[in-house]
Amino acid sequence: MSSRLRTAVYGVAGVVVLLVIAQIIGTTGLLGPTWPPITEVAAFLFDPSNHRLLGNALAATVSEAALGGLIGIVAGIGFALIAALLPLLAPGLDRFAALIDAVPAIALAPFLILVFGREGTPVIIVALSVTFIIYISTSSGLDSAGRPYRDLFSVLGARRAVRLGRVDVPAALPKLFDGLTLAAPAMILGATIGEWFGARRGLGVLFVSAMQNYRIELLWSAAVLAVLCSLIVYGAALLAQRAVVRRFA
Repeated sequence: MSSRLRTAVYGVAGVVVLLVIAQIIGTTGLLGPTWPPITEVAAFLFDPSNHRLLGNALAATVSEAALGGLIGIVAGIGFALIAALLPLLAPGLDRFAALIDAVPAIALAPFLILVFGREGTPVIIVALSVTFIIYISTSSGLDSAGRPYRDLFSVLGARRAVRLGRVDVPAALPKLFDGLTLAAPAMILGATIGEWFGARRGLGVLFVSAMQNYRIELLWSAAVLAVLCSLIVYGAALLAQRAVVRRFA
């Protein structure tokens, strides 16, 4: 058996074991009524009468995550390039990025709601979390170019911007996509958290509504959708990262 096939088999077996354990816990009631059997959650998910509710919430969360993620990626790359072109600004940008990442979303939420509204807050929370990850990974990648290549461009009299485009950016792509694999799940998480602060639609809204009305199947169904969506986005980012590493590493 090849190593890839063995890894896939072990992964599937692990998921099956986890589902069986979760089913046993829910059936026996070991953790109380808030842990339902997996079969009940699956029945709720596949019930056609719930598809519109779950589908609209999932679509809202995915759209917010995609928009916020795009903003965060562009901002993170942009700040990293500015720091590379203007080294005097690099320490200030490093501290600013660390400060934004250190402030909890719940502390920023009131300010974001006042400025961007309840519908725009999830997008901004996603953008802030993604910006830090992409900025750090891109900055690290831009510093990873081989010293001989940089010296060669310096000897040839190339400007900093030329060296950045010809040497530093290609060298930074593997680490940039490493950052994307970390940022992918953060997009869904950030959107879901942002929706807690009064959004009209989204998986986060379902979480709040389900907890307030003690609808356990709805709560777990929303959680399952959020996890599956995060895994899909992470898988896509991981495939892209592997392709980039093969080409540029």
